Amino acid sequence: MIRLQAFQTAAREGGFVKVSESAEGNVLWLRKTAPDTVSETHQRMCIDSLTNSVTVYWMAPPGTVNSKTFRVVTTLQEWFKLSPVARVQR
Repeated sequence: MIRLQAFQTAAREGGFVKVSESAEGNVLWLRKTAPDTVSETHQRMCIDSLTNSVTVYWMAPPGTVNSKTFRVVTTLQEWFKLSPVARVQR
C-alpha cells in the first residue's frame, strides 16, 4: 500500500487530480488538470492496487490512444519530465 501512496503523490506532483475510485477501492482514476500540449486532451491515469501498477493513457496523432504502464514510482517521475513530443514518439 505504501507504493500506491507514493504513486498517488507522484501523480499529484505531475498535475493529476482524482476523478473516481472503484467501489472495492482497488482502482483509482485520475485526470491531468491541464490538457496535453500536443493533443489538447487530458491524460488519464489508472492506479491499480491488484497489479501494483500505474497506467497513463493519452491521445497521439492521428487520434490513437497510447498508454504506458509503470511499476516503479521513480520511473513514472522520470517519464513526467519528458517533453510531450518525446512521449508521443515512444
